[in-house]
Amino acid sequence: MRRGRFPEQPATPLNWQVLKVIWPYLLEYKQRVSIALGCLILAKIVSVVGPFLLKHIVDTLDGASSKGTELILVPVGLLLAYGLARLLNVLLGEIRDTLFGRVTERAMRRLGLQVFQHMHALDLDFHLNRQTGGISRDIDRGTNGISFLMRFFIFNIVPTLLEIAMVIGILFYNYGISFALITLSAIIVYIAFSIVTTEWRTQFVREANLADSASNTRAIDSLLNYETVKYFTNESFEAKRYDGELQKWELARRKNRLSLFTLNAGQALIIAAATTSMMWLAAVKVSTGDMTLGDFVLVNAFMIQLFMPLNFLGFVYREIKGSMASIEKMFELLDVKPKVTDIENANDLVLSLGRITFNDVSFHYAKERPILNNVSFSIEPGQKVAVVGASGAGKSTLVKLLFRFYDPSSGNISIDGQDVHNISQLSLRKVIGIVPQDTVLFNDTIFENVRYGRPDASDEEVREAIRMAYLQDFIEELPQGVGTIVGERGLKLSGGEKQRVAIARTILKRPPIMVFDEATSSLDSRSEQSILAAIREIAVNHTSLVIAHRLSTVVDADNIIVLDHGKIVEQGRHQQLLEQQGSYARLWQIQQQQP
Repeated sequence: MRRGRFPEQPATPLNWQVLKVIWPYLLEYKQRVSIALGCLILAKIVSVVGPFLLKHIVDTLDGASSKGTELILVPVGLLLAYGLARLLNVLLGEIRDTLFGRVTERAMRRLGLQVFQHMHALDLDFHLNRQTGGISRDIDRGTNGISFLMRFFIFNIVPTLLEIAMVIGILFYNYGISFALITLSAIIVYIAFSIVTTEWRTQFVREANLADSASNTRAIDSLLNYETVKYFTNESFEAKRYDGELQKWELARRKNRLSLFTLNAGQALIIAAATTSMMWLAAVKVSTGDMTLGDFVLVNAFMIQLFMPLNFLGFVYREIKGSMASIEKMFELLDVKPKVTDIENANDLVLSLGRITFNDVSFHYAKERPILNNVSFSIEPGQKVAVVGASGAGKSTLVKLLFRFYDPSSGNISIDGQDVHNISQLSLRKVIGIVPQDTVLFNDTIFENVRYGRPDASDEEVREAIRMAYLQDFIEELPQGVGTIVGERGLKLSGGEKQRVAIARTILKRPPIMVFDEATSSLDSRSEQSILAAIREIAVNHTSLVIAHRLSTVVDADNIIVLDHGKIVEQGRHQQLLEQQGSYARLWQIQQQQP
């Protein structure tokens, strides 16, 4: 496939699943929707009355002119009535839109929340493979598409069809079958042409959306990795890649625009031909005396009035198809099922002692690459158990399995005898606190990032957690203190500073089970000792799992487990393992020789 081209995608029919989404919101505001529909019907009646008033005004003027009567004799009432009809038509439309606005806004709010909650319900594997920029645009277009469908599907398609039926009936009743047939034929041809052409061009709308998401993903990814770009002086490389995505977007938009020109030109030709035919027939009737000049104006007004909403109907149908293409990705996202789910009627974890057991646990991300192989060990209540080993041994995978971000390929993990697979994920994660290896902060103040450990904590509790994490001295050096904004993902803080914020969060949460995943990996030796002292303090009487690279940080552990290629090769206390002169002793000697 050539660069800049998109794979062809077949045109899809309207996705009626959307109506299932819309319907509950309409039922929630029955009164508002009913009043809005009432305003719509009244507006259509008024719009049909307008041309009749215009006909009588013209006939009166024509009669007055032929008799030489002064213009002042034109019935003022008809002019006022015509003006009132135009005003009412606009006001009723505004009232309708105002009443229905709350319905669409509530739908967008509810749907946005639904997607947001669904995103958080999806498993870690999905989020590791997602493209944040593209997903953000898909969600944004999808919620806006739902709003468009709610407003225009109900208040434009149905009323336009109603108005078409009324006008055709009036033309047939007042002026005969010729006028009705021309109008009906033009409408059928117009609608058929619009549907066929719109189906054809929907593929270009979809291509444009894909290109838009791809370019946005590229931009977000590059900006999030701003420092890496600078380190390797790859600004021009990033700009070239981004421009490549924009080139695809430009091509897709060009095809979209040309296909729109074809659609608009065809619709204009049909309208022009129908209007000319009607005016020609009406002119002939006026010349033979079968119709008055007012009738000629009435027919013309009806044609303008009819084809304006019909033209808008074509726009609405195009936009509905475009909206359908836009929300396809959002519906695909909502259809994604998490791989890790709670069983039906899952019980909450009942924590009594805090005993953790890994029983013959094996795990792989891909079958050809096993990560853990029949790992079994226990952490007794109040114990501190450390897991050490070379990079890639599977240490951090144990943490992900404990949090149930993934399920084991075989074996099970239990807490106080309760298999974590059989309890709710929420109750499981509530009792576990973690200081991760890579701390990511929200773009908020230091104070609020610490409070995130327990959002309902008091200010005093947050300050105490800051003090226990040895953050106070660092914060006092900042001009804005605890109100300092840390930047996106905490980029304004050093690795060690972010680690201390993470430790303060965990201190504030004070869970019965503590996990430290390389918690001091970003700290200097002096800071490390301070943090280790804080960790020892908060871990007293808590069950603790420590993932460590630096062995010096776990010499006081009650049990040290040595992993190698996903298997436990040794375990015991620090001194016992040194005496065995095995893998742990070799790792210890290597680290002791390092400066």
